[in-house]
Amino acid sequence: MSRTDVQGTVADGFEQVREVFGAVVAEQDGQVGSQLTAYAHGRQVVDLWAGDGVSGDTLTGVYSSTKGAATLVAAVLVQEGALGLDEPVARHWPEFAAAGKDTITLRDVLTHRSGVIGVDGGLSAAKLADDAVIARRLAAQRPYWRPGSAYGYGGFVSFAMVNEVIRRVTGQSLQQVYDERIRTPYGLDLYLGLPEAEEGRFRPIQWWTATPEQEAAFWSNVPGPHSILGIGYGLNSTPPLDQAAFVNDRAVRANGQASAGGVGSARGLAGLYAAAVWGIDGQPPLLRPDIVAEFAQLHSTGADLVRGDQGNYALGFQAKGLRYPFLSANAFGHDGSAGSEAFADPRSGIAFGYTRRRFGFGWSYPEHDRLAAAVHDAAALHRVTAHGMPV
Repeated sequence: MSRTDVQGTVADGFEQVREVFGAVVAEQDGQVGSQLTAYAHGRQVVDLWAGDGVSGDTLTGVYSSTKGAATLVAAVLVQEGALGLDEPVARHWPEFAAAGKDTITLRDVLTHRSGVIGVDGGLSAAKLADDAVIARRLAAQRPYWRPGSAYGYGGFVSFAMVNEVIRRVTGQSLQQVYDERIRTPYGLDLYLGLPEAEEGRFRPIQWWTATPEQEAAFWSNVPGPHSILGIGYGLNSTPPLDQAAFVNDRAVRANGQASAGGVGSARGLAGLYAAAVWGIDGQPPLLRPDIVAEFAQLHSTGADLVRGDQGNYALGFQAKGLRYPFLSANAFGHDGSAGSEAFADPRSGIAFGYTRRRFGFGWSYPEHDRLAAAVHDAAALHRVTAHGMPV
């Protein structure tokens, strides 16, 4: 079998998705190793994979796509009344009130408006593997801007704060709630804490391919390690965080660090969003429509202090209706820095999941637009009801 051969299945009416995925794989010469899964109204309609070292069952690091799963935990607890979005974090975690953080709410944290995106001096890779260790450092940290006055992405630390609030309120970690309430009941191939028994399915993330000249030119234009961007991405530690090595570290995978330590497949990512809005495999939706609407509502738009124009957020999720204009205004999801992508569009009925094993040069992933559009167009042309019948 050639490494550019596309494996898997598509439902009737979604053949064009296979064609577009095949074209993407051919352009990458099979060197990336990728998976694509999509649901329409809770029914799986696309399940494809191709490339080096990848099958439909392969697991790999999904980086910040982890935040989608972590946000879903928060949404379930908000739905049940266990968490209040507009309560100060310090009400449950008194130590967090230090250094002017006493009024920061869970909503501020989830929408990246807290100003707490890292710590002075940075955090080593070993410390970033553990949410509890991160939380202890964040408790004493002064925000990098006045909370609520702007927003900026805290790529590796933001959900350690969410995790600590959940632990204080429920007595369980975010990862425990996720596994018991979401992953296990819905059979999701997406882990926040990869069991040792599943290690055989894990394939490590690979760094991008570039010439020494390309690397030098790229890094010469990156802001300094103690800039807002540098702090947000952990570059202010000594040594700077090696992103490729991060999820390839067994400790990160085992802990399921809630901001970026998730491990899964495209099936797991797409299934997560399908389960949230429509339910899958006979299970009901995880969220009521009013909770979906709350978490899908735009909260932080315009220039992100860390990510610039790339940052637009709903509540915990990225605002995918702004990322992909062909989606509806309330589409929501989250991508990851190695190229994973996942989202739900409640209006069109699409749940989308994509993984790849190799970083794109400069964190660029143009295939996202093509694949998302192909799934959207197929769903629009061949509408599928929850019972799987064309209408």
